[in-house]
Amino acid sequence: MDAVENALEELPHRIAEEVERAKLIVGLAESLTCGNLTGALGKGGNSGEWLSGGIVAYLTEIKQTVLGVSDGPVVSARCAEEMAAGAAKLFNADLTISTTGAGGPGPLEGQPSGTVFIGWSLRGETGSARYSFDGEPAEVLEKTEAAALEKLYELAQNA
Repeated sequence: MDAVENALEELPHRIAEEVERAKLIVGLAESLTCGNLTGALGKGGNSGEWLSGGIVAYLTEIKQTVLGVSDGPVVSARCAEEMAAGAAKLFNADLTISTTGAGGPGPLEGQPSGTVFIGWSLRGETGSARYSFDGEPAEVLEKTEAAALEKLYELAQNA
């Protein structure tokens, strides 16, 4: 099992322990990851107690109308942070993660394939990180999922 597969298998359980310890409610806003993060977290223990919900907002219009994303490029740090903040409000969540990016095979909005932004909101404080992943679209997707789960775990540990 490689590091990405290992992260996708083990992190949901470790995240569950941390969010329960910190008494956090978790929500997700997914574009690039197509709901896979929400599905992965559902495998964590007692997810019905701490996982408020997730939204797949693939179309820009949905990002804007449901999550409150402002006009402009959606493959950006700003969009990732606004998605996370919108999910926090939508799901009444303490901790949210969002994903957006150019999964490939070609560029999107001038960003090369593999460019990913993961956003978060923890008790109203937002942030984001930019990643550049190599590989085919399916590999970019898996690497994004692993990175998002790792970030969620880190944030929960520090909450």
